[in-house]
Amino acid sequence: QVQLVESGGGLVQSGESLRLTCIVSGDIIKVSLMAWFRQAPGQQRELVANITPASKVAYGHPVKGRFTISRDNAKNSISLQMNSLKPEDTAIYYCYASIMPYFGIREDDYWGQGTQVTVTS
Repeated sequence: QVQLVESGGGLVQSGESLRLTCIVSGDIIKVSLMAWFRQAPGQQRELVANITPASKVAYGHPVKGRFTISRDNAKNSISLQMNSLKPEDTAIYYCYASIMPYFGIREDDYWGQGTQVTVTS
């Protein structure tokens, strides 16, 4: 069974930093695009950042210059370094991956359970 396990959320003050990590576990053949999304209360889920296996990255406009996504293909993991956090960054952060499971016939979308990030002013 394929699982995405996130860690690293928490409560911080404005201007502080947090680092999120997501690890893919299970029997898999390939992990393609990986990403972080977030969803604040009453808001739609939005892209924070994504990264290809070749480490080509893209960021959502609100986090450009403050967040950095990175990837370790050997560990099937991604991280999100979040600096200069603002109260508007408060949300549940979800890890996403496009994965070909060992017993699958095509790639599918997989999501983590989410980790809460709360930034106080």
